[in-house]
Formats: sequence, C-alpha cells, structure tokens
Amino acid sequence: MISVDEALAAVLALASPLGDEVVPLRAAAGRVLAAPVVADHPQPPFPAAAMDGYAVAGPVSPGDRLLVVGTVQAGSVWPGRIEAGQAVRIMTGAPVPAGATQVVIQEDCIEDGPAIRLRETLGEARNIRPEGGDFPSGFTITPGRRLRPVDLALLAAMRAGAVSVRRRPSVAILPTGDELVMPGEAAGPAQITASNVFALAAMAEAEGAEARLLPIARDDPDALAWGIRAAAGADLVVTVGGASVGTHDLVRGVADDLGLRRAFYRVAIRPGKPLQAGRLGGAAFLGLPGNPVSAIVCGAVFMLPLIRAMQGLPAVTPPRRGVLAEDLPANGPRTHYMRARLLPGDPPRLQAWPDQDSSRLRLLAEADALLIRPADAPAAAAGAPADYLPL
Repeated sequence: MISVDEALAAVLALASPLGDEVVPLRAAAGRVLAAPVVADHPQPPFPAAAMDGYAVAGPVSPGDRLLVVGTVQAGSVWPGRIEAGQAVRIMTGAPVPAGATQVVIQEDCIEDGPAIRLRETLGEARNIRPEGGDFPSGFTITPGRRLRPVDLALLAAMRAGAVSVRRRPSVAILPTGDELVMPGEAAGPAQITASNVFALAAMAEAEGAEARLLPIARDDPDALAWGIRAAAGADLVVTVGGASVGTHDLVRGVADDLGLRRAFYRVAIRPGKPLQAGRLGGAAFLGLPGNPVSAIVCGAVFMLPLIRAMQGLPAVTPPRRGVLAEDLPANGPRTHYMRARLLPGDPPRLQAWPDQDSSRLRLLAEADALLIRPADAPAAAAGAPADYLPL
C-alpha cells in the first residue's frame, strides 16, 4: 500500500491539459476562463448620475433658486452646458451634462414653477460616479478562475459577448457487479440498488465535468471489457466495484488486459483501500471500491482533485481546522476519513459517528464533514485540533 499523499500525487500526474473552446457568455457559468479578457472602455464610460435629482453648476447653497433648463434620462445625452444658476433634471445612470459639478438629490429640491429651490437639508455629496470608477479601459480578468455569476456580470459590463474557457472534462462512470440493479428496476432476492455512482456523477458535474453514467457491467470479463470500451472518448474513466481480491473482483485483470498502465493499486486509506489508478489509452483511469461510502470518500479525495487539475485549477483544497468534540482512540496504519457532524464553536467542534462501517450510506448523508485521522495517530482528547473536509 502507498500513502494517501503518494496516491494523490500519482493521480494528479495523470491529468492531461484539456483544450479550450469559445462559448457565449450565457453558457460560461461554472467554466474555467482560459484566456484573458480585456476591457476596451472604462466603466462607467462617462461621469454618471448616482441618484435621481438635478445636475447643477456649483457651488450652491441652501435656499438657492435654480432655473431648470432641461431633462436627461439614462440612455440619452443633454447636449448643452450648464451654467451657474441653472439645473438639469437627471435620472440615475444618465451622463452628467458638461459644466455640472454636483447632482442634488430630488429630496433636497422643491419645485418652484420653472425652477427649483434647494432645501435647508442640502447635502455635500456630489452624487456623480466618475468615468472609470468601476474599472478603467484595459482592465483585465486573468485566466485560471472558475466563472461565478458575478463574474458573468462583470464580463458583460466589459462587453465580452463570448469567452474562451477550458473544455469540460468528460467523465465516464461504470458501475460493476451482479448484485446491482438501477433505481426503479426490480431487484432479485440477493440484489441491491446501485447508489454511489449517482453521487459520483453529481460530484463530477459540480466540479465542472460532464458525467456519463454507463450501464451496469456484470461480473464477467467480457461484460466488463465491453463496459470499459463503452467509455471510449472520456478524459477520465471511473469504475466502481470489483476492485478488491475476491473471486468476482475482475476489474483489475480486465483493465490490465485492455492495456492499463497502472500507477498504483491499494492505498492506506479508510474507507477505500482497494483503489487503483493509471492511464488507459488516452484517458486517466480510477478504479474505486464498491462500498457506497468508500466510493464517495475516494471520489472526494482523488477524483475531484483530478477533475480540477484537468481544468487548470488548483487541485488540492487544504483541509479546514476544527477541534474534537469527544475523545478518539489511536488510529491504525491507514488515514481514516471519518463521517462526522460539525457542532457550534470557533473553531467548530467535530463529533465522529460511533459507527464508521463503509456500507452505512445514511450516516454519510447525515454528516457535515469528513474528520481526517492521520495514519498511526495516537489517541486524542476532546479539544485537540483536527483537520476535516466539509461535505
């Protein structure tokens, strides 16, 4: 067995850079920017009114009476120049007329025939947004970031109708085992419903991949070979189950026959020891264990960093730090990712479930975190620091 750190390094070495593609801005949410975007204009592109009110040529004082000589709305321009003693009615976002030094908010003005009179409450704020106050011409968004909704708004303000992004990694997920049926199918007396592959597909998609869920491959070499071949074209092939050393654990041998260049087999991790990885043709390959919790934990620890690396993102998210809510015994020779709940505190307190059986999927669904116990860690008392991955 190799350590978790050694296995993760080997998995990340399988990441091949993906190509780029140009997509409309509307389709860019969640994608990783691949090329710089440069603004060809300042924003706002002109001095703009920050409030509804009256543009005036200052200085002005409470009680002043100013003649209203025009109106300007957002999207239009008042062509003249404001002189002392004059005012132009202006709406938020409209270009400030030449000569104006201040926008007096509507609440500080009293209509007086063709003029306005300034109230005693007159404030000193200019209420003018300067040209380029948000960003200047030449402002650049650099590549290597996952585009959030607010990033799309900024790109739209920069007039970027389309952007160059990393191609989404294609992930093919192959469930294996005679004991499995898909949800909604009738199960035999010794069968269970395939569950972990749905979590793995959703996890991959949440990290920006396109996940393809393949039909269940039965415990037969020919069926397994057909299933793995059906993943052709994927950037990452993930098999689930059949990874151990039992009579019907055939994935390892079939993958070898198909030309797998294995990076490792078996990792000092709990749950999930019978894990393998390598390269199969042009695709990265992960062989995950079949127990529901084992597969999902290994997906979080190994699959998600690989998907991030394929998109040029920082692969490894540092664990967070909390403290133990209860005493924990010494750990064995494998790094243990324990299902736990987060209790209030600063830092948060971590309470591990008493039962850590890798078949207990419900306990994973009810957990907030994976508490990380390093290999061979000594017994730890409540209050001791502990790392965790949020769920």
